[in-house]
Amino acid sequence: MKDLKYLAAFSIPLIAYIGLFLKGYWVWATPIFAFVCIPILELIFTVDTVNLKPDEANGKLKQRLFDWLLYLNLPLVFGLVIYSLITVSKTPLETYEFIGLIVSVGVVLAVNGINVAHELGHRQTTNERFIGKALLLPSFYMHFYIEHNFGHHLHAATPEDPATARYNQSVYAFWFTSTFRQYFGAWNIQNKLLKNTNTSFFSVKNDMLWYALFQINYLLIIGILFGRDGFLFTLFAGLVGIVLLETVNYIEHYGLLRLQTKSGRYERVQEMHSWNSNHVIGRIILYELTRHSDHHFKSSKKYQVLDCHEQSPQMPYGYPTSMVLAMIPPLWFSIMNKRVPKTMIIN
Repeated sequence: MKDLKYLAAFSIPLIAYIGLFLKGYWVWATPIFAFVCIPILELIFTVDTVNLKPDEANGKLKQRLFDWLLYLNLPLVFGLVIYSLITVSKTPLETYEFIGLIVSVGVVLAVNGINVAHELGHRQTTNERFIGKALLLPSFYMHFYIEHNFGHHLHAATPEDPATARYNQSVYAFWFTSTFRQYFGAWNIQNKLLKNTNTSFFSVKNDMLWYALFQINYLLIIGILFGRDGFLFTLFAGLVGIVLLETVNYIEHYGLLRLQTKSGRYERVQEMHSWNSNHVIGRIILYELTRHSDHHFKSSKKYQVLDCHEQSPQMPYGYPTSMVLAMIPPLWFSIMNKRVPKTMIIN
């Protein structure tokens, strides 16, 4: 029964569906649940630093339940998007309802879309990677697959990594630097991959071109089928998903840097180069994303067997709570700056 705890990750899209059905002020229930109720629950529930024993981990790796819990997010996310589009295009809504639906669906796109896509993007099977890329489509962030897997995991906790926030950098500045640098970084990686195989830019193997075509056509088709309101809803919901993703990126590596060796190369990525959180609510809702240190230490590890490492820098709060704190830079700096190892701070 303990394995079913990850069903709680569906609580966010469930509340979004309820808000969409009831309308009125209920459309704001999702962001309130995600960024008010969950942080309160994280303060109530204690942290859990227990790691699985080898035989327990092997048992969980053999259970397909954990994989299907990820796959189910595909119909949930796209079902919510379609239901929302029908609603905004057919039902007269107040401005606050329209905005509330945008924010609510954006939260789902981030948590059950991009976050799950991140997990599946590290899998080895084509089908799982396909599902992951499909979940990135509604947020217009399909390039994340390339930049994250071939860029971020190579350069994490270095100045070369767009997704590593600098010490004393605000989350608002990070949104812009990370978003644009990651997109152009993905193009650079794609061009290098094509060059290494002597493949033309206009080849069918240019994934970045396919991503651009899919995302543009996705928006155009929605505009044609659901009109201006559907187009604007889709565009801004995707942007909310991007902002929330980048906020997570911000807190995952804030201020942490790998040291350079005498040869000028950076030391190997280790457990101390990502912020870890053992707060149980955030762990479950985000499919163990908060045990990010172990994920970077061994990216092929599935979420259900990620470990906590004592040498990892520990966040005083869970990821959902930390996302809220990051929105208030002076408060964030006062809490987190003193936790960044002094050897990592570049003056």
